Amino acid sequence: MAQENSPARIGKTIIINGEVKGSEDLLLDGRVEGTVNLGENRLTIGPNANIAADLTAKDVLVQGRVRGNIIASGRVELRSGCNLEGDIRALRLAIEDNAVFHGKVDLTQAVSAPPQAGSGSSSSGS
Repeated sequence: MAQENSPARIGKTIIINGEVKGSEDLLLDGRVEGTVNLGENRLTIGPNANIAADLTAKDVLVQGRVRGNIIASGRVELRSGCNLEGDIRALRLAIEDNAVFHGKVDLTQAVSAPPQAGSGSSSSGS
């Protein structure tokens, strides 16, 4: 029986083509092609995972292989032995030794707000 606080799990023999959405923490250890959107939850990419998808979550922990961009409103952590090909946009980033990463990093304070064209001095207007 699963514990209340344990994340949902997609095992290593599961293959998903399409969109994965949810509002709970998720451990992905299989193969996903498409998009994964968890909003304000934690996404863990397990060591057996092979992901070809763009990932959006509050926190993302990568232990396996990911080909796609990551957007996190919190922290992205790349563990030893992982392989990431894609860009990262997050508030915080941690990369362990022996993690492989090819891409760009954008560490911003307001990940959810897209950059505005012609930014000048900010003023409040309602």
